[in-house]
Amino acid sequence: MIQVGTYLRVCDNTGAKDVCCIKVMKGYRKRYASIGDVVLVSVKSLRSKRRSKAKIQKGVLTRALILRTKSKVISKDGTEMSFLNNSVVLLNRQNKPLGTRILGGVPKLIRYTRYMKVASMASGLLK
Repeated sequence: MIQVGTYLRVCDNTGAKDVCCIKVMKGYRKRYASIGDVVLVSVKSLRSKRRSKAKIQKGVLTRALILRTKSKVISKDGTEMSFLNNSVVLLNRQNKPLGTRILGGVPKLIRYTRYMKVASMASGLLK
C-alpha cells in the first residue's frame, strides 16, 4: 500500500532512481494505492551513469504506475503476491511509458489493465 510520502524505486531506463509519492490519483480522498494504480511522483535522485543523457531531471513531477509493493496483494483466485521493494514505471501525460525497457518482472495483473504496453516491455510476467 502506497500513500503520500512513500519513496519508490524506478524500474525503467529513464534515468531516475528514486521518486516520492505526492498524490494518489483516481478517486476522491483516496488514501492508498496498490499494484496497477497511478500516482503523482516527484523525482528525488538520478542514476549515477549518464546523468546528462537522462530522459528526466531531478525535481520533475510526473505520473507513475505501481508495479511492485512490499505489502501482500491477494488476487481473485486466492494467490498472494509480495515483493522486496516498492517500484514504479514513469508515465507521460498520455499514460504512455517514458522508458523503453523495464527491469525485472511485472505482475500478470498489469496485463489486464489499460497498460498493456508496460507488460509487453517487461522481461517476464509473474503470477
